[in-house]
Amino acid sequence: MSTKDIRTIIESGQARLGVEFGSTRIKAVLIDPAGDPIAQGAHDWENQLVNNIWTYDMKDVWAGLQDCYANMAADAKARYGAEVHKLAAIGFSAMMHGYIPFDGEGKQLAAFRTWRNTITGPASEALTERLNFNIPQRWSIAHLYQAILNGEDHVPQIRFLTTLAGYVHWQLTGEKVLGVGEASGMFPIDSNTNDYDAAMVDSFDALIADKGFAWKLRDILPKVLMAGDPAGKLTEAGAKLLDPTGALEAGAPLCPPEGDAGTGMVATNSVAQRTGNVSAGTSVFAMIVLEKALSKVHPEIDMVTTPSGKPVAMVHCNNCTSDLNAWVKLFGEFAEAMGMKADANQLFGTLYRKALEADGDVGGLLAYNYFSGEHITGFEEGRPLFARTPDSRFTLANFMRTHLYAALSSLKIGMNILLDDEGVQVDQILGHGGLFKTKGVGQRIMAAALNAPVAVMETAGEGGAWGIALLAGYMADKADGETLEDYLSNKIFAGKMGETVQPDAADVESFNAYIQRYRAGLPIERAAVECMKL
Repeated sequence: MSTKDIRTIIESGQARLGVEFGSTRIKAVLIDPAGDPIAQGAHDWENQLVNNIWTYDMKDVWAGLQDCYANMAADAKARYGAEVHKLAAIGFSAMMHGYIPFDGEGKQLAAFRTWRNTITGPASEALTERLNFNIPQRWSIAHLYQAILNGEDHVPQIRFLTTLAGYVHWQLTGEKVLGVGEASGMFPIDSNTNDYDAAMVDSFDALIADKGFAWKLRDILPKVLMAGDPAGKLTEAGAKLLDPTGALEAGAPLCPPEGDAGTGMVATNSVAQRTGNVSAGTSVFAMIVLEKALSKVHPEIDMVTTPSGKPVAMVHCNNCTSDLNAWVKLFGEFAEAMGMKADANQLFGTLYRKALEADGDVGGLLAYNYFSGEHITGFEEGRPLFARTPDSRFTLANFMRTHLYAALSSLKIGMNILLDDEGVQVDQILGHGGLFKTKGVGQRIMAAALNAPVAVMETAGEGGAWGIALLAGYMADKADGETLEDYLSNKIFAGKMGETVQPDAADVESFNAYIQRYRAGLPIERAAVECMKL
């Protein structure tokens, strides 16, 4: 498509916008009607540990969104000479789960508690037992019940409870809604009704009946919508909040807000049964669309849904690349101290590729990437940790491979339950996220971890912002009776199979041996948590 054609698409209001609030970056992707990205913008941000709670200030949400949007608009102007005034559709997504409560006047009652927190253990355990359904610590309902158990003063005042994606959508449209995939991280979904499980809602209300709250659970949760459903329009106030310059017109339709799990499924065309995807960035999670229910409740396995409501088994780990990134940054500082200026892509590429030269046993090295707690291995807090013995082969290749293994070790432990114990069948696994940016390295390590073929498409780097833009496009363009699966397969991903890496037998053996050392060394990490107090 020519520059002139794309300019016409933008200026005539045919483009669609997707924005995702990731853990370390807010990203906007503008796409054309065929789903191809045509402009992008980003804003870096970071969570804060305040009073032992991982959070983001809501002022940073809006400042970051506005900067991200402005950067996207500037990119469109620089590339095509086009001004963004109208949009055909918009979608917002964000990190799933968490806790943002409001009173009847729309006042925020407590600091945003993100998915990264592991402070709801008693609530998670009690709800899992009562509902006979795994309720992870990061889920919104676990945060709510923990606040009740804690006797927090704000709980009786709650009139609306939502997630980050739901909050942004509400402020821009006035609609208190969520896509079904995002809603499935607040409270269990009944895939027969594509709504909150009614029996479980009643059970929760009965559990807290003696508290005498003025609200019932369904009263305070967002309305659940399916992919393709209209979810409101950009209001005048919302347009000014998104684009303070006033250039953007109100009235654009919005699709249901989704979580990063759902947008990851869309971005990898992993919404049909027997497909799966792995998102590897600050956190890492694998999602497999199931053919049938699991045989029993596993505390390591979350049950969520696709944006179209199909049941999905999810292995979610709080920690992935944060420790890797910290080490790469350290090597970058060393390079600068030596008078060598290396950009981030060169640093990551050089160090990741070096890892492929490692010994089979990675020199006997050991690392834990726990910036925060990790429920898969039973940790409420984390301490990044590297350990070796006096006779370890402490080389750069072994060091980097060890940290790549550490980034995926918790995921491997959880996936072994799903693939080995439950016998779940998967035809394809597609990867996306920052771990896969260096071609062939993260993909090869992931294939070894899962002992399964892993494909990465050229669009993998676009991530969830592209995924929510596609959901906005689906809402705008879907034909009568056209499913999300058909829309993605026939109109977006046709002919885009991606490059697949098969697991190497030596790599699989190496990773399995590392996992044995990793499990045996968990008491070292426990000692670090106990001795290195925050």
